[in-house]
Amino acid sequence: MRSLPPFPDLRSFLSWLEARGELARIAEPVSLRHEMTAVELACLRRGGPALRFDNPQGARIPVIANLFGTRARVAAGLGLEPDKIVEFGEFLAALRSPPPVEGMRDAMSRWPMLRAALRMRQRFLRHGPVQEAGLSDLDALPVQTPWPNDGGPLITWPVVLTRPEDSRAGDLTRYNLGVYRAQVLAPDRLILRWLAHRGGAAHHRSWERAGKAMPVAIALGTDPALLLAAALPLPETVSELGFSGVLRGARTELVAAKTVPLMVPARAEAIIEGWIHPGETAPEGPFGDHTGYYNAVEPFPVMRVSRITCREAPLYLSTVTGRPPDEPSVIGEVFNDLALPVIRTQIPEITDLWLPPAACSYRMAVVAIDKRYPGQARRVMMALWGMLPQFSYTKMIVVVDRDIDVRSWDDIVWAISTRMDPARDTVLLDRTPMDYLDFASPLEGLAGKLGLDATTKIGAEISREWGRVMHLDPQHEARAEALLATVLP
Repeated sequence: MRSLPPFPDLRSFLSWLEARGELARIAEPVSLRHEMTAVELACLRRGGPALRFDNPQGARIPVIANLFGTRARVAAGLGLEPDKIVEFGEFLAALRSPPPVEGMRDAMSRWPMLRAALRMRQRFLRHGPVQEAGLSDLDALPVQTPWPNDGGPLITWPVVLTRPEDSRAGDLTRYNLGVYRAQVLAPDRLILRWLAHRGGAAHHRSWERAGKAMPVAIALGTDPALLLAAALPLPETVSELGFSGVLRGARTELVAAKTVPLMVPARAEAIIEGWIHPGETAPEGPFGDHTGYYNAVEPFPVMRVSRITCREAPLYLSTVTGRPPDEPSVIGEVFNDLALPVIRTQIPEITDLWLPPAACSYRMAVVAIDKRYPGQARRVMMALWGMLPQFSYTKMIVVVDRDIDVRSWDDIVWAISTRMDPARDTVLLDRTPMDYLDFASPLEGLAGKLGLDATTKIGAEISREWGRVMHLDPQHEARAEALLATVLP
């Protein structure tokens, strides 16, 4: 299914983009404080290319930005053409829950899936390109301060590697890879902001309970498959390190870190190694976030940097998070399409689902279903909120029929206006889990949820005759297009 060659590192992906006119170099000096943010967002909103800033002011290392600023580049990072995203999502769903094998012929047809599973194994190197050179401290990195009221420089594309206290460095299936905010506090100090439900935070609690310092490694500028695997909401039982091999189409190469007991990506641009000591925190923020607001200042763990290794002439990968559209919201749209087949394995009546980027990519969902019985729309709402953890922070779900385009606001509003009665078709829940970054919530971490049943009412749902939708004859529509093509430019 993979139609593009494997990209073993960030550089190979950039070379591929540049050959296709998808990488622009900016030679003029650009300030890391706020100005670079403006350039990145202006380029993204034009559907522009990935950017390479060759002269970031005050730094010698070039900055790469807007890497995944279009759906096509996110797909390319997965090794796919854009029209293969849904098919790849179906493949991932089958890999996650394979159907039973029926005979030898069926077993042989599964070979691509078996080969993908084998690629989830890692390859270990004695020496890796990421350890060719080193940096003196964090000040050598061209770290952006993205927004005017931010609390300081912020590393925005760190792949943070952790493991629980009762594991060893070689227990790779127990590693967690997460993309967490990392504030530069001093030349040898970082603040890692991970929320309590994230894997890194769970590992941190295990080390704190044991009263031990926790080893941490931060990979900067990894290959696109590892970046996307770290960002995907994978099940806890799936290793991001292994899963990246499926995405990449080649096994993940790892090398032992120099000063901490962890294995790290051998072809990253740089690795920040260090330790988090029990009870050591510092106030993090404020920083502009995906909601379009600044976060409050809160205490989070401090990482003491023990070493920074890097490639010769390293590159620094950065991004900007803000009110959509931004790079994370573009990635989220593709992940939406990848996740749909997995969701349908659990709720098969769902025919399509859209998480509008403007709704912070997860706070609202529009769901189309193949409706067959009364109350089905409400059952689907409850299933999404209750069965799938990724929807626990979705505070509004609109359910529509399969004839509605869930990505068309005109279709959605028409369905709400003509197929929903506010008194009968509204589901309202109170005191449910919510992202504490939602300032509209009456209580931190607890808020209501709203469901709108905008489907055609059937059976016991309605006591009057339902209207008939108006449609033209398709032959007449085709005739109209042919006639107009002869008279209109």
